[in-house]
Amino acid sequence: MWMEKREATMSSWSPEGSQSPGVLDPHLSRTLFLLLLIVAPSVQGVTPSPEACQVFQSSNGSSVNCYPPAKLPRQLPADTIFLSVEFFNLTQLPPETLQGISNLQELHLSSNGLETLSDKFLLPVPQLKVLDLTRNALTRLPPGLFQGSATLHTLVLNQNQLGALETSWLQGLKALRHLDLAGNHLRTLPPGLLANFTDLRILDLGNNQLETLPSDLLRGPLKLERLHLEGNRLQALEEGLLEPQPNLNYLFLSDNRLATVAASAFRGLKQLDMLDLSNNSLSSVPKGLWASVGQPGAARDMKDGFDISGNPWNCDQNLDDFYQWLVDNKDKMFFRNNTCCAEPKARQGQTLLAAAMSHLKLTAGVEMGRNGLAEHCTLGN
Repeated sequence: MWMEKREATMSSWSPEGSQSPGVLDPHLSRTLFLLLLIVAPSVQGVTPSPEACQVFQSSNGSSVNCYPPAKLPRQLPADTIFLSVEFFNLTQLPPETLQGISNLQELHLSSNGLETLSDKFLLPVPQLKVLDLTRNALTRLPPGLFQGSATLHTLVLNQNQLGALETSWLQGLKALRHLDLAGNHLRTLPPGLLANFTDLRILDLGNNQLETLPSDLLRGPLKLERLHLEGNRLQALEEGLLEPQPNLNYLFLSDNRLATVAASAFRGLKQLDMLDLSNNSLSSVPKGLWASVGQPGAARDMKDGFDISGNPWNCDQNLDDFYQWLVDNKDKMFFRNNTCCAEPKARQGQTLLAAAMSHLKLTAGVEMGRNGLAEHCTLGN
């Protein structure tokens, strides 16, 4: 999971002296900036030095990008609004690192091996909107780190070494819209973690080690649109967990150990566009589970599809109402030929959709055209 670091040129960084778009993805904005760095020098006929950080100036301010083998500057332009320092061996940064660049709006510090941060690290940059700390070695955050970060809307802590979280670590993030905690070692989450994040739109907790979730996890944010819980160890989707989020559009629950889903788990999700339950341990689902999702004529009808492949489905009569829903929504189903019956023995190897159509044919007494649908499962996706 960890990306191999490139040759380190410095062990610490101490610079002396001296409008990100609203919700632009930090990785996308950085990509656009790098393309600009490549194009601008060639247009001007200038060959940049490999030992110099690249600086691009615009009417909004300066953007600075540093990768090895570049040497980190002793001083940054006072009007710096974008700073990317990545793939260096910066295990720690002094509290005064960002002094003199109070207009900074985006800070990218991925792949540096950072182990700790000072609680005063962000105080000099009160206008910061995006902080990307992907692929570092952080095991905790100091309480008070975000005490002056009222404008920060995107916080990425993907692929660090966080084994636990404390609510005090995130205090001060009044404008947070995107929180990425994926790829850590989280086993549990504290109650009330998101209680004050009323504008949170994207929450990524994927690829951790979560076995259960606090019942109040989603009672804070009122505008959540994307929820990533894939790649954990969840065994059950409990009643009421998702209910506070009627505007949820995308729900990712793949690659867990889900064996049970409460009948009311999806109740109230009127805006769901995509659902991924693939690669779990589901053999059956309770009646009424699908009553509020994927319904023709609804405001949203799961238009981006659903995936329930990689589960050991027991294709018996207990899936009666699910069969009808499945046939009604078959055109939105991913990997139909890999969504298979494990039981009963007579249906082993048959696709779940074929079993559903056969069941409805028998109970309704009418022929149902298969329109080229496969009868038996195929290997791979």
